[in-house]
Amino acid sequence: MILGVIADDFTGASDIANTLAQEGMQTALYCTSPRAPAEPTVEAGVVALKCRTAPVETAMRSALETLEWLLDQGARQFVYKVCSTFDSTDTGNIGPVTEALADRLGAGAVPVCPAFPATGRRVFMGHLFVGDRLLSETGMATHPLTPMTDPDLRRVLARQSRRPVSWIGLDRVRSGDLGAALAAEDGHLVLLDAIEDEDLRRIGAATAKHVLLTGGSGIALGLPALHLGTPAHCAAQAWRGAPGPVVALAGSVSQATQGQIAAHESAGEPVLRVAPEAVLDGSVDAAVLADWVMARQDGVPLVASADTAEAVAAAQARFGKARVAAAIEELLSDTATLLAARGVTRFICAGGETSGAIVEALAPAALQVGPEIDPGVPALFDPESACALTLKSGNFGAADFFAKAARALEGRG
Repeated sequence: MILGVIADDFTGASDIANTLAQEGMQTALYCTSPRAPAEPTVEAGVVALKCRTAPVETAMRSALETLEWLLDQGARQFVYKVCSTFDSTDTGNIGPVTEALADRLGAGAVPVCPAFPATGRRVFMGHLFVGDRLLSETGMATHPLTPMTDPDLRRVLARQSRRPVSWIGLDRVRSGDLGAALAAEDGHLVLLDAIEDEDLRRIGAATAKHVLLTGGSGIALGLPALHLGTPAHCAAQAWRGAPGPVVALAGSVSQATQGQIAAHESAGEPVLRVAPEAVLDGSVDAAVLADWVMARQDGVPLVASADTAEAVAAAQARFGKARVAAAIEELLSDTATLLAARGVTRFICAGGETSGAIVEALAPAALQVGPEIDPGVPALFDPESACALTLKSGNFGAADFFAKAARALEGRG
Protein backbone atom coordinates (compact mmCIF):
# COMPACT_ATOMS: atom_id res chain seq x y z
CA MET A 1 0.00 0.00 0.00
CA ILE A 2 1.26 3.46 -0.93
CA LEU A 3 -1.50 5.83 0.13
CA GLY A 4 -3.69 5.55 3.21
CA VAL A 5 -6.95 7.49 3.54
CA ILE A 6 -8.96 7.98 6.72
CA ALA A 7 -12.44 9.27 5.88
CA ASP A 8 -14.66 10.86 8.52
CA ASP A 9 -17.82 9.37 7.04
CA PHE A 10 -18.89 6.69 4.58
CA THR A 11 -20.05 8.93 1.74
CA GLY A 12 -16.73 10.77 1.86
CA ALA A 13 -14.88 7.47 1.78
CA SER A 14 -16.68 6.34 -1.38
CA ASP A 15 -16.12 9.80 -2.89
CA ILE A 16 -12.33 9.77 -2.48
CA ALA A 17 -12.10 6.06 -3.39
CA ASN A 18 -13.82 6.99 -6.63
CA THR A 19 -11.32 9.80 -7.27
CA LEU A 20 -8.29 7.58 -6.68
CA ALA A 21 -9.67 4.73 -8.78
CA GLN A 22 -10.53 7.09 -11.63
CA GLU A 23 -7.00 8.52 -11.49
CA GLY A 24 -5.35 5.14 -11.85
CA MET A 25 -4.68 3.71 -8.39
CA GLN A 26 -5.75 0.23 -7.39
CA THR A 27 -8.12 1.22 -4.61
CA ALA A 28 -10.01 -0.67 -1.91
CA LEU A 29 -12.66 0.74 0.42
CA TYR A 30 -12.78 -0.70 3.93
CA CYS A 31 -15.74 -0.21 6.24
CA THR A 32 -14.76 0.79 9.77
CA SER A 33 -11.39 -0.22 11.21
CA PRO A 34 -10.17 -3.30 9.32
CA ARG A 35 -8.27 -6.08 11.02
CA ALA A 36 -7.10 -8.41 8.24
CA PRO A 37 -4.18 -7.34 6.04
CA ALA A 38 -4.93 -5.57 2.76
CA GLU A 39 -4.49 -7.47 -0.48
CA PRO A 40 -0.96 -6.95 -1.84
CA THR A 41 -2.31 -5.38 -5.05
CA VAL A 42 -3.94 -2.48 -3.17
CA GLU A 43 -2.13 0.81 -3.78
CA ALA A 44 -4.63 3.08 -2.02
CA GLY A 45 -6.54 1.93 1.03
CA VAL A 46 -9.55 4.03 2.05
CA VAL A 47 -11.03 3.39 5.48
CA ALA A 48 -14.52 4.71 6.21
CA LEU A 49 -15.15 5.84 9.77
CA LYS A 50 -18.27 7.40 11.26
CA CYS A 51 -16.60 10.16 13.24
CA ARG A 52 -17.60 13.48 11.67
CA THR A 53 -20.02 14.29 14.48
CA ALA A 54 -18.63 11.93 17.11
CA PRO A 55 -17.21 13.35 20.35
CA VAL A 56 -13.75 14.76 19.70
CA GLU A 57 -11.89 12.18 21.80
CA THR A 58 -13.77 9.34 20.11
CA ALA A 59 -12.99 10.71 16.66
CA MET A 60 -9.31 11.11 17.47
CA ARG A 61 -9.05 7.62 18.92
CA SER A 62 -10.70 5.90 15.96
CA ALA A 63 -8.59 7.88 13.47
CA LEU A 64 -5.37 6.98 15.27
CA GLU A 65 -6.31 3.30 15.46
CA THR A 66 -6.97 3.33 11.72
CA LEU A 67 -3.68 5.09 11.08
CA GLU A 68 -1.80 2.27 12.81
CA TRP A 69 -3.42 -0.29 10.53
CA LEU A 70 -2.54 1.76 7.45
CA LEU A 71 1.04 2.11 8.64
CA ASP A 72 1.20 -1.66 9.09
CA GLN A 73 0.13 -2.04 5.44
CA GLY A 74 3.11 0.04 4.33
CA ALA A 75 1.33 3.29 3.50
CA ARG A 76 3.73 6.23 3.38
CA GLN A 77 1.44 9.20 2.74
CA PHE A 78 -1.95 9.83 4.33
CA VAL A 79 -5.10 11.85 3.69
CA TYR A 80 -7.65 12.77 6.33
CA LYS A 81 -10.75 13.01 4.15
CA VAL A 82 -13.36 15.54 5.32
CA CYS A 83 -16.46 16.91 3.65
CA SER A 84 -16.08 19.38 0.78
CA THR A 85 -18.33 21.73 2.77
CA PHE A 86 -15.87 21.46 5.70
CA ASP A 87 -18.78 21.08 8.07
CA SER A 88 -17.82 20.76 11.70
CA THR A 89 -18.39 22.59 14.95
CA ASP A 90 -16.09 25.11 16.63
CA THR A 91 -14.65 22.30 18.75
CA GLY A 92 -13.92 19.96 15.85
CA ASN A 93 -13.50 17.44 14.56
CA ILE A 94 -11.39 18.51 11.59
CA GLY A 95 -8.70 20.41 13.50
CA PRO A 96 -8.27 18.04 16.46
CA VAL A 97 -8.14 14.89 14.32
CA THR A 98 -5.73 16.47 11.85
CA GLU A 99 -3.45 17.50 14.70
CA ALA A 100 -3.60 14.06 16.34
CA LEU A 101 -2.61 12.40 13.07
CA ALA A 102 0.09 15.01 12.44
CA ASP A 103 1.58 14.49 15.89
CA ARG A 104 1.70 10.72 15.44
CA LEU A 105 3.32 11.04 12.01
CA GLY A 106 5.71 13.85 12.96
CA ALA A 107 4.22 15.98 10.19
CA GLY A 108 5.43 19.53 9.67
CA ALA A 109 3.17 21.64 7.47
CA VAL A 110 -0.19 19.99 6.78
CA PRO A 111 -1.83 21.10 3.50
CA VAL A 112 -5.60 21.59 3.90
CA CYS A 113 -8.05 22.05 1.03
CA PRO A 114 -11.70 20.87 0.74
CA ALA A 115 -12.20 22.12 -2.84
CA PHE A 116 -14.09 19.86 -5.24
CA PRO A 117 -14.76 21.90 -8.40
CA ALA A 118 -16.77 19.14 -10.11
CA THR A 119 -19.48 19.67 -7.49
CA GLY A 120 -19.09 23.45 -7.26
CA ARG A 121 -16.92 23.60 -4.12
CA ARG A 122 -14.12 26.12 -4.56
CA VAL A 123 -11.78 27.84 -2.11
CA PHE A 124 -10.80 31.41 -3.01
CA MET A 125 -9.27 34.04 -0.74
CA GLY A 126 -9.56 31.49 2.03
CA HIS A 127 -13.35 31.38 1.68
CA LEU A 128 -15.41 28.37 0.64
CA PHE A 129 -17.89 28.83 -2.19
CA VAL A 130 -20.63 26.42 -3.24
CA GLY A 131 -21.49 27.34 -6.79
CA ASP A 132 -21.73 31.13 -6.86
CA ARG A 133 -22.59 31.43 -3.16
CA LEU A 134 -20.51 31.63 -0.04
CA LEU A 135 -20.92 28.54 2.12
CA SER A 136 -22.79 30.60 4.72
CA GLU A 137 -25.44 31.50 2.13
CA THR A 138 -26.33 27.89 1.33
CA GLY A 139 -28.41 25.28 3.10
CA MET A 140 -25.31 24.34 5.11
CA ALA A 141 -26.00 27.37 7.29
CA THR A 142 -28.94 25.49 8.80
CA HIS A 143 -27.47 21.98 8.83
CA PRO A 144 -29.10 20.18 11.79
CA LEU A 145 -25.80 18.88 13.22
CA THR A 146 -22.97 21.02 11.84
CA PRO A 147 -24.32 24.42 10.72
CA MET A 148 -21.73 26.38 8.73
CA THR A 149 -22.29 30.10 9.16
CA ASP A 150 -18.70 31.27 8.56
CA PRO A 151 -17.29 30.82 5.02
CA ASP A 152 -13.75 31.88 6.02
CA LEU A 153 -12.08 28.53 6.55
CA ARG A 154 -9.05 30.15 8.16
CA ARG A 155 -11.25 31.28 11.04
CA VAL A 156 -13.17 27.98 11.12
CA LEU A 157 -9.98 25.95 11.37
CA ALA A 158 -8.30 28.32 13.85
CA ARG A 159 -11.21 28.02 16.28
CA GLN A 160 -10.70 24.27 16.57
CA SER A 161 -6.90 23.95 16.31
CA ARG A 162 -3.83 24.33 18.51
CA ARG A 163 -1.45 24.68 15.59
CA PRO A 164 -1.19 28.02 13.79
CA VAL A 165 -3.35 28.28 10.68
CA SER A 166 -1.85 29.92 7.60
CA TRP A 167 -3.10 30.44 4.06
CA ILE A 168 -1.65 30.18 0.56
CA GLY A 169 -3.66 32.08 -2.04
CA LEU A 170 -4.43 31.09 -5.60
CA ASP A 171 -1.61 33.11 -7.17
CA ARG A 172 0.98 31.28 -5.06
CA VAL A 173 -0.66 27.91 -5.73
CA ARG A 174 -0.18 28.60 -9.44
CA SER A 175 3.24 30.23 -9.17
CA GLY A 176 5.40 27.15 -9.63
CA ASP A 177 7.04 27.38 -6.19
CA LEU A 178 4.24 25.91 -4.10
CA GLY A 179 6.57 23.33 -2.60
CA ALA A 180 8.77 26.08 -1.17
CA ALA A 181 5.73 27.97 0.08
CA LEU A 182 4.51 24.90 1.96
CA ALA A 183 7.96 24.19 3.39
CA ALA A 184 8.03 27.70 4.87
CA GLU A 185 4.89 26.92 6.91
CA ASP A 186 6.45 24.18 9.05
CA GLY A 187 4.22 23.26 11.99
CA HIS A 188 1.17 25.01 10.52
CA LEU A 189 -2.13 23.84 9.14
CA VAL A 190 -1.97 25.44 5.69
CA LEU A 191 -5.23 26.26 3.93
CA LEU A 192 -4.83 26.43 0.14
CA ASP A 193 -7.00 28.09 -2.47
CA ALA A 194 -8.17 25.94 -5.40
CA ILE A 195 -10.87 26.68 -7.96
CA GLU A 196 -10.04 24.20 -10.75
CA ASP A 197 -8.98 20.57 -10.86
CA GLU A 198 -5.58 21.67 -12.15
CA ASP A 199 -5.04 23.66 -8.94
CA LEU A 200 -5.62 20.48 -6.97
CA ARG A 201 -3.19 18.58 -9.18
CA ARG A 202 -0.59 21.27 -8.48
CA ILE A 203 -1.19 20.83 -4.76
CA GLY A 204 -0.76 17.08 -5.04
CA ALA A 205 2.48 17.45 -6.98
CA ALA A 206 3.87 19.76 -4.28
CA THR A 207 3.25 17.34 -1.38
CA ALA A 208 5.99 14.78 -1.96
CA LYS A 209 7.61 15.76 1.35
CA HIS A 210 4.34 16.04 3.26
CA VAL A 211 3.20 12.90 5.02
CA LEU A 212 -0.33 14.16 5.80
CA LEU A 213 -2.97 16.12 3.90
CA THR A 214 -6.49 17.08 4.97
CA GLY A 215 -9.30 17.88 2.57
CA GLY A 216 -12.10 16.77 0.31
CA SER A 217 -11.71 14.14 -2.37
CA GLY A 218 -10.31 16.73 -4.76
CA ILE A 219 -7.08 16.94 -2.77
CA ALA A 220 -6.32 13.40 -3.94
CA LEU A 221 -6.46 14.26 -7.66
CA GLY A 222 -2.71 14.75 -7.96
CA LEU A 223 -1.57 11.94 -5.67
CA PRO A 224 -1.69 8.98 -8.09
CA ALA A 225 0.59 10.85 -10.50
CA LEU A 226 2.86 11.83 -7.61
CA HIS A 227 3.34 8.21 -6.56
CA LEU A 228 3.01 6.32 -9.82
CA GLY A 229 4.22 8.79 -12.41
CA THR A 230 1.43 9.60 -14.82
CA PRO A 231 -0.67 6.46 -14.71
CA ALA A 232 -3.11 5.54 -17.40
CA HIS A 233 -6.63 5.72 -16.14
CA CYS A 234 -7.76 2.35 -14.87
CA ALA A 235 -9.85 0.51 -17.35
CA ALA A 236 -13.37 0.29 -15.98
CA GLN A 237 -13.68 -2.85 -13.93
CA ALA A 238 -16.16 -5.37 -15.18
CA TRP A 239 -19.34 -4.25 -13.48
CA ARG A 240 -22.07 -6.82 -13.31
CA GLY A 241 -24.22 -4.97 -10.81
CA ALA A 242 -26.69 -6.74 -8.57
CA PRO A 243 -30.04 -7.47 -10.21
CA GLY A 244 -32.76 -7.80 -7.62
CA PRO A 245 -34.93 -5.76 -5.27
CA VAL A 246 -33.96 -2.16 -4.57
CA VAL A 247 -34.46 0.48 -1.89
CA ALA A 248 -33.48 4.11 -1.47
CA LEU A 249 -33.04 5.37 2.11
CA ALA A 250 -32.58 9.10 2.62
CA GLY A 251 -31.74 10.65 5.97
CA SER A 252 -30.36 13.88 4.55
CA VAL A 253 -32.40 17.09 4.62
CA SER A 254 -29.99 18.98 2.37
CA GLN A 255 -31.50 21.09 -0.39
CA ALA A 256 -30.04 18.81 -3.07
CA THR A 257 -31.47 15.65 -1.55
CA GLN A 258 -34.86 17.24 -0.96
CA GLY A 259 -34.92 18.28 -4.62
CA GLN A 260 -34.03 14.72 -5.65
CA ILE A 261 -36.80 13.29 -3.49
CA ALA A 262 -39.31 15.69 -5.04
CA ALA A 263 -38.12 14.83 -8.56
CA HIS A 264 -38.38 11.10 -7.79
CA GLU A 265 -41.95 11.54 -6.58
CA SER A 266 -42.85 13.72 -9.57
CA ALA A 267 -41.63 10.94 -11.86
CA GLY A 268 -44.27 8.66 -10.35
CA GLU A 269 -41.93 6.68 -8.11
CA PRO A 270 -43.09 5.57 -4.64
CA VAL A 271 -41.93 7.89 -1.84
CA LEU A 272 -42.68 7.55 1.86
CA ARG A 273 -41.79 10.47 4.12
CA VAL A 274 -41.45 9.60 7.79
CA ALA A 275 -41.79 12.42 10.32
CA PRO A 276 -39.27 12.41 13.19
CA GLU A 277 -42.13 12.42 15.70
CA ALA A 278 -43.45 9.17 14.22
CA VAL A 279 -40.03 7.60 14.66
CA LEU A 280 -39.71 8.74 18.26
CA ASP A 281 -43.18 7.69 19.37
CA GLY A 282 -42.83 4.27 17.75
CA SER A 283 -45.78 4.60 15.38
CA VAL A 284 -43.42 3.75 12.51
CA ASP A 285 -40.87 0.99 12.83
CA ALA A 286 -38.48 -0.95 10.59
CA ALA A 287 -40.92 -3.78 9.95
CA VAL A 288 -43.56 -1.34 8.65
CA LEU A 289 -41.04 0.31 6.35
CA ALA A 290 -39.67 -3.00 5.08
CA ASP A 291 -43.19 -4.19 4.22
CA TRP A 292 -43.86 -0.92 2.39
CA VAL A 293 -40.65 -1.25 0.36
CA MET A 294 -41.18 -4.89 -0.61
CA ALA A 295 -44.73 -4.14 -1.79
CA ARG A 296 -43.47 -1.51 -4.25
CA GLN A 297 -40.78 -3.29 -6.22
CA ASP A 298 -42.42 -2.31 -9.50
CA GLY A 299 -40.58 0.99 -8.98
CA VAL A 300 -37.70 2.37 -6.92
CA PRO A 301 -39.21 2.80 -3.42
CA LEU A 302 -37.73 5.65 -1.43
CA VAL A 303 -38.02 6.16 2.32
CA ALA A 304 -37.15 9.69 3.46
CA SER A 305 -36.73 10.78 7.06
CA ALA A 306 -38.50 14.16 6.77
CA ASP A 307 -39.92 16.72 4.38
CA THR A 308 -37.69 19.66 5.26
CA ALA A 309 -34.79 20.83 7.38
CA GLU A 310 -37.33 22.93 9.29
CA ALA A 311 -39.27 19.79 10.28
CA VAL A 312 -36.12 18.17 11.61
CA ALA A 313 -35.13 21.36 13.44
CA ALA A 314 -38.55 21.51 15.10
CA ALA A 315 -38.22 17.91 16.26
CA GLN A 316 -34.70 18.59 17.53
CA ALA A 317 -35.93 21.57 19.52
CA ARG A 318 -38.57 19.38 21.11
CA PHE A 319 -36.63 16.16 21.69
CA GLY A 320 -32.95 17.11 21.38
CA LYS A 321 -30.53 16.81 18.46
CA ALA A 322 -28.79 13.66 19.60
CA ARG A 323 -32.02 11.78 20.27
CA VAL A 324 -33.57 12.68 16.90
CA ALA A 325 -30.43 11.83 14.94
CA ALA A 326 -29.94 8.51 16.73
CA ALA A 327 -33.57 7.50 16.27
CA ILE A 328 -33.57 8.20 12.53
CA GLU A 329 -30.25 6.43 11.97
CA GLU A 330 -31.40 3.39 13.96
CA LEU A 331 -34.69 3.18 12.07
CA LEU A 332 -33.05 3.34 8.63
CA SER A 333 -30.25 0.94 9.53
CA ASP A 334 -32.73 -1.55 11.04
CA THR A 335 -34.83 -1.25 7.91
CA ALA A 336 -31.79 -1.99 5.74
CA THR A 337 -30.98 -5.06 7.84
CA LEU A 338 -34.52 -6.42 7.47
CA LEU A 339 -34.52 -5.73 3.74
CA ALA A 340 -31.19 -7.47 3.22
CA ALA A 341 -32.62 -10.54 4.98
CA ARG A 342 -35.61 -10.37 2.62
CA GLY A 343 -33.45 -10.37 -0.50
CA VAL A 344 -32.89 -6.70 -1.34
CA THR A 345 -29.60 -6.47 -3.23
CA ARG A 346 -29.44 -2.77 -4.17
CA PHE A 347 -29.17 -0.06 -1.50
CA ILE A 348 -29.17 3.65 -2.38
CA CYS A 349 -28.17 5.68 0.67
CA ALA A 350 -28.42 9.46 0.88
CA GLY A 351 -26.70 11.41 3.66
CA GLY A 352 -23.41 10.89 5.43
CA GLU A 353 -24.74 9.82 8.83
CA THR A 354 -27.44 7.69 7.21
CA SER A 355 -24.94 5.94 4.96
CA GLY A 356 -22.64 5.25 7.87
CA ALA A 357 -25.40 3.72 9.96
CA ILE A 358 -26.62 1.53 7.10
CA VAL A 359 -23.17 0.27 6.13
CA GLU A 360 -22.37 -0.48 9.76
CA ALA A 361 -25.58 -2.52 9.91
CA LEU A 362 -24.86 -4.41 6.68
CA ALA A 363 -21.22 -4.84 7.80
CA PRO A 364 -19.35 -5.47 4.54
CA ALA A 365 -15.64 -6.09 5.11
CA ALA A 366 -14.49 -4.31 1.96
CA LEU A 367 -16.17 -2.81 -1.08
CA GLN A 368 -15.11 -2.81 -4.72
CA VAL A 369 -15.30 0.55 -6.48
CA GLY A 370 -17.43 0.50 -9.61
CA PRO A 371 -18.52 3.12 -12.16
CA GLU A 372 -19.26 6.71 -11.22
CA ILE A 373 -22.98 7.48 -11.02
CA ASP A 374 -22.61 11.24 -10.53
CA PRO A 375 -19.51 13.29 -9.62
CA GLY A 376 -18.21 12.01 -6.29
CA VAL A 377 -20.68 9.11 -6.09
CA PRO A 378 -19.55 5.67 -7.31
CA ALA A 379 -21.36 2.39 -7.42
CA LEU A 380 -19.94 -0.08 -4.89
CA PHE A 381 -20.09 -3.86 -4.68
CA ASP A 382 -19.79 -6.19 -1.70
CA PRO A 383 -18.44 -9.50 -3.01
CA GLU A 384 -19.39 -11.37 0.16
CA SER A 385 -23.12 -10.58 0.06
CA ALA A 386 -23.34 -9.89 -3.70
CA CYS A 387 -25.08 -6.60 -2.88
CA ALA A 388 -24.49 -3.31 -4.65
CA LEU A 389 -24.82 0.03 -2.94
CA THR A 390 -24.07 3.68 -3.32
CA LEU A 391 -23.41 6.23 -0.59
CA LYS A 392 -24.40 9.75 -1.58
CA SER A 393 -23.40 12.85 0.32
CA GLY A 394 -26.53 14.89 0.94
CA ASN A 395 -25.50 17.70 -1.37
CA PHE A 396 -24.28 15.55 -4.29
CA GLY A 397 -26.03 14.17 -7.33
CA ALA A 398 -28.28 15.26 -10.18
CA ALA A 399 -32.05 15.69 -9.82
CA ASP A 400 -32.73 12.17 -11.13
CA PHE A 401 -30.09 10.56 -8.92
CA PHE A 402 -32.26 7.87 -7.32
CA ALA A 403 -33.50 6.43 -10.61
CA LYS A 404 -30.06 6.71 -12.17
CA ALA A 405 -28.46 4.96 -9.20
CA ALA A 406 -30.99 2.12 -9.33
CA ARG A 407 -30.07 1.46 -12.97
CA ALA A 408 -26.32 1.67 -12.30
CA LEU A 409 -26.47 -0.71 -9.35
CA GLU A 410 -28.37 -3.18 -11.46
CA GLY A 411 -25.69 -2.99 -14.12
CA ARG A 412 -27.76 -1.11 -16.70
CA GLY A 413 -25.75 2.15 -16.54
